[in-house]
Formats: sequence, C-alpha cells, structure tokens
Amino acid sequence: MEKWKLLSSEYICKEPWATLRRDTCELPDGRINDHYYVLEYPDWVNMVGITAQSELLVIRQYRHGAGILSLEIPAGTMEPGENPQEAAVREMLEETGYQFEKIEEIATLYANPATSGNVTYTYLMTGGQKVQEQELDEHEEIDVFLIPLKEAKAMLLENKFSQALHSSALFYAFNKLGLF
Repeated sequence: MEKWKLLSSEYICKEPWATLRRDTCELPDGRINDHYYVLEYPDWVNMVGITAQSELLVIRQYRHGAGILSLEIPAGTMEPGENPQEAAVREMLEETGYQFEKIEEIATLYANPATSGNVTYTYLMTGGQKVQEQELDEHEEIDVFLIPLKEAKAMLLENKFSQALHSSALFYAFNKLGLF
C-alpha cells in the first residue's frame, strides 16, 4: 500500500477552533480525488488523574456540538511549541487545581485519522493533591468530582463517559493500574 500524493490544498475556513481544507490528491493507481476534506486541530492532551486517596478526577461540562452535559476526564489543547507533558500538567492544573507526583504517557491516539491529523497524547497522573483553585478559560464552566476507582471503573463499563478518546484513556489507565 502506498500513500496518496498531495497535489494541492485550499483552505475553506481557518479559525482558531475550526480549520477546514480541501486537498486534491493522486491515488497510487493514478486516479485523482479533488474533494478530500481535512479538519485541522491542534494536538490534544487527555489526563487520567488519580489522587493520593485513589480517587479519579472527573469533570463535567456542557458540550454544545452534541448538546450534552458530558462526564469526562480533564483534557485540552497544546499551545504552539509546548511539549505534551507540559501541556498535560498545565491543563490539569487549570481545569482542576490538582498537581501530581508521577506523570506517565500511556497512549498516543488519533481521533479520526481519515479526516484529521492531530494527535491526542494520553497521560496517567498519580499521587494528586489539590494545590489551587481552577483557572478556567473565558468560556469554560467545569465542575470537578472525585470518584473512587472501583466506582469509576463501573461507570466506564456502563458507558457513562461519552467522549470516545476519554473512554479509551480510561481503559488504558485502568489496565495499567491492574483494574482489568
């Protein structure tokens, strides 16, 4: 199998949270696909935070795209030039006010490699302690909860976490922790 050859790209929309481009590509057999749409996003970080008391840090926030109040793990976008672990530490502190003793990358995933190229770096953070209040962005409203690990595992298996990359992160983390 060979990669497609990129012949040209044209931006249709270029905004901070929504960038759409149309690529024209030559397929290995010579056919031309002149309407291949790609969504560009910054890279993301997802964090599974476990407190020193063996509780999972969970957040709830409104997600307008789906129109739901979503139960999630803390997550966010990387700033230009920021490395993934720095972004994970920063986002966790901003969204929850927690810092962690140990931080380990446990997965690197793509949300949808067919239509976007951004990477999601997933971290397991353990030994968490609250050190400050939240420092939320202008339009963020985030509730923070602590859930015992056994209960969090049951919630995962009952499909209570609707964000696919967050569910994946939890499966990786719980496996790493020996809960599966």
